[in-house]
Parts: sequence; C-alpha cells; structure tokens
Amino acid sequence: MATTDRQATTLALAHALSAAERGLAVIPLSRTKLPALRSPHRDDPDPTPCHGECGRFGHGVYDASADPARIRELFAAAPRATGYGIACGLPPYHLIGVDLDTKSGTDSSAALRELALRHLFTIPETVVVLTPSGGRHLWLTGPPDTAVPNSAGRLAPGIDIRGAGGYLVGPGSRTDHGLYTAAPGTAHLAPAPCPRSLLRLLLPPPRPRHAAPPAPGATGDHGRGLVQFVLAAHEGQRNTRLFWAACRAYENGIGPALAAPLTEAALHTGLSEREARATIASAARMTGHRP
Repeated sequence: MATTDRQATTLALAHALSAAERGLAVIPLSRTKLPALRSPHRDDPDPTPCHGECGRFGHGVYDASADPARIRELFAAAPRATGYGIACGLPPYHLIGVDLDTKSGTDSSAALRELALRHLFTIPETVVVLTPSGGRHLWLTGPPDTAVPNSAGRLAPGIDIRGAGGYLVGPGSRTDHGLYTAAPGTAHLAPAPCPRSLLRLLLPPPRPRHAAPPAPGATGDHGRGLVQFVLAAHEGQRNTRLFWAACRAYENGIGPALAAPLTEAALHTGLSEREARATIASAARMTGHRP
C-alpha cells in the first residue's frame, strides 16, 4: 500500500475516533464509499440473513460502534480504509442525513428551499458536510421512537435521505472523488432537531390510500392498518414499508403477534420469505426487542 494510503487510513481512524467521542457510531469505508470490510458470508452457498449475530466483522452498518477499542479493531481489519461512515438512526442523536446531490442535474438546494416554504419549516443551523462533487449533507436528529427510512429522490429530485440502516460519509474521509469536509463554521455544532413538518414528509403515510383486505391474525385495528400498509406497497418501497410497519408494531407491543401477518403481506407484494423475515428481525432489533 502506498504511503499516501497509509496516511489516509491513519487520518480516517483519527477522524472516526473523534466522531465516536461525540457519541456517533462509525464503520471504516473504502475509497468507493462502501464498507471496507467484506461480508464473511460472501462464499456461503446459501447465506442466511445475518446482521452481525455471527460475531464477525463485515456486516456493513451493523458493525458500527462508538467504542474506541472496537473501532480500532475494525480499522485494523480494514487496512485499506480511507474513510469512515456514520450510522444513522442510532442513539444518542438518531441521526437523519439530508443528502443534497448535484449529479442529478437538478438544483436540490432550491428544491429543499421550496419544500420549506410550502410546508412552513426552516432548516436549522446544523452540521453540514461538503462532498467532493459539490453536494452537501445536512445532519439532523430525529425522535428516539421514530425510524426514518432511507429514500432516494422521494422527497424531491436530487434529495436523498439517510435514516435507519443507512450511513453518512464522515468529514475527513477520502474517496476516489476527493475529500469530505465540514462546512466552515459548522464542525463544532451539534446536529439540530429535524423540523416537525419536514419529519412528517420523511415518514411513510400511516395508512395506504386504498385499503386492502385485512390479513388474518392481525391484532386489532392498528395491526390491521399496518398489514394493509404493507399490502399496498409497490415495487421499490416494499422493504421500506415493511420495516416501518414492523417498527410501529414492536413499538406498540404487538410485534410478535404481527410478525406472521406482516410476513404474509410482504410475500403478497413480491418479497421473498427470507427478505421479509430479515427485515422484520431488523425492525425488532432497531426498536430494542429480540426478534
């Protein structure tokens, strides 16, 4: 490895440890912005869904930690890492990343300003990370009882959202396209709370527009509504809707009873049983329950 790469790895580790001091959970990233550690299950003939239960590194954002000793172990296992990712949706900040892209050919900053005017919210002063392509990442915090899903272009063209299960490239990371840096005057700030009006836009609607027949075994009206919400999912939103519904079910104490109906609903939309069970198990862990 070239000296510059060794220096980049050392600097990335230093920045990652600094982020961890603020309570942010991190993982090492490669120059491509992808997790630097490969999956330990990549050669399994029929890999089962695993989010780190096996105890080995290589599970992407599920490896994220704010523990300095574990972070050093992660980087020691990834000697070619030149950056670090910050996991979203985890305590204490429950980070939400608003990614204002410049590659889509649209003015994402103008689109965000238009949304703010239309829905009567103001983007607060917060941490802003500048990307090598000229884009910006805004760091916001969400409520601890709300899982914001990841999305690409759903809010507006050129605006991607990093939420539960996603990560942001941390400032100080070096990629094939250049360096991520904190915008002047924002590095010392704490992530600001997400405005309520914006948060409502980031969450899926609580009810589908066209109600489907309730699945058997759903628990009460709320359970039937969550199952209907999953049944109404279209391609491209099936996992997101299932994850959101499962999170709500576990938060309301009906997760175990609703796991089977939600799985059946997900199968009806076209997900495989393995995908559905893995998503529901992830929601259980995200809300502090054992799947």
